[in-house]
Amino acid sequence: MILSILIIIVCALLVLVVLVQNSKGGGIQSQFGAATQIMGVKRGTEFIEKATWGLVIVLIAFCVFGAPKSSTGGASTSSSEITTKIKEKTANAPSIPTSQPAGGNNQPQMPTNQMPK
Repeated sequence: MILSILIIIVCALLVLVVLVQNSKGGGIQSQFGAATQIMGVKRGTEFIEKATWGLVIVLIAFCVFGAPKSSTGGASTSSSEITTKIKEKTANAPSIPTSQPAGGNNQPQMPTNQMPK
């Protein structure tokens, strides 16, 4: 549960960081003029690039660590227990007679080799 929340937070931060970047190289400098005076043009671009890569690595790590926990689906039932339960249910189920159709129809059935014309 906590890991899922952390993954969502990292994804939201990653979206924001990617949206701040400019595909033509302007990036954070064109959106925030004051930031270029404080950090400088090159530092701003480097910071955003490092933040992007860092968030991607953190996201991959969270997904890898969360995969074994989510593969069981939270259930502690093994496959052998499931098959045992299925066999018990089918053994206790009432059998349906095969001589009559399931709909209760009392019409005689045609042999399969004699097709109507």
